[in-house]
Amino acid sequence: MDLLAEVLALSDVRGAVGARIEAGEDWGWWWSSATPRASLHAVTAGTVWVGLPDGPPLQLMPGDVVLMPGGAEHALGSDPAAVARTGPRTFDDWHITGSGTVSIGTGPPRSRILCADYDHDRTVSTQVLALLPAVVHLRAGDDPDGLAQDTVRLLGRELAAPRAATGVVLDRLVDVLLVHVLRAWLASGGTSAPSWLGALDDPVVAAAVTRLHEEPARAWTTAALAREVGVSRATLDRRFAATTGESPGAYLTRWRMDLAARRLRDTDDSLDAIAAAVGYSSGYAFSRAFRRARSQPPGRFRTTARTQGGRLPAGDATAAV
Repeated sequence: MDLLAEVLALSDVRGAVGARIEAGEDWGWWWSSATPRASLHAVTAGTVWVGLPDGPPLQLMPGDVVLMPGGAEHALGSDPAAVARTGPRTFDDWHITGSGTVSIGTGPPRSRILCADYDHDRTVSTQVLALLPAVVHLRAGDDPDGLAQDTVRLLGRELAAPRAATGVVLDRLVDVLLVHVLRAWLASGGTSAPSWLGALDDPVVAAAVTRLHEEPARAWTTAALAREVGVSRATLDRRFAATTGESPGAYLTRWRMDLAARRLRDTDDSLDAIAAAVGYSSGYAFSRAFRRARSQPPGRFRTTARTQGGRLPAGDATAAV
């Protein structure tokens, strides 16, 4: 089982192209979304400067990609001075070309930038984007296997010569590019803060998490899980806590609640059916656990999630096996 792929699928991370920019000289563009979403910029030609929430502007060279998971508003520009003068109400004139590209700046195009954003299912507490630093900068020369650069080149070809269904191709490619950025970030050491991502670097914990994902309804104990992966209970407890920051039982409960939350919102399954699917002996036992984890009973959660399209803050789950 591919843990990263499974979490991306459960949290329903989806990208979409927000703007295709062809920029000349001396320009500034303000990037914002109606709702906070992760933003990504890939430079396919020329250079661009990005204003960061904290710190000096960042220069992006051809082939560079920057991911800002927190969705903070920021400026893009031709140079640091252009970034400094650009804000929500102070940006340069621009227009949309016949191909749907944003044209900005003076003179002929010198830079091409693809801007994308990513949304995710907020009913799920097991996330990827929320665990990343404020800025992930993948330089063209730091791409370990060149796959991100291959994707940027494909993006550049679509941007330079739009054809039928170019928008579909670009949306699919930005999803692929996100995975390559995540791979590169993980390969570079990722973060030292404990989270489920730590399982990707520890074969014992990875095996344990995989077994929990494969059989979430099984009546797991930490001892039984330790036997499955061939270590002592003490070893599993220690390594699991060191890498993920929680016990196997707490992780399993949170994962079960994530699976249940999706089924509550997306199906008409009964509480008893959902309870059985995620390892509880009755709808009553499941309701108690769900209310403890999400601070509301399953029925109310189902109604609210459907009314609000699932855009709810995820709760914390701390119960253990």
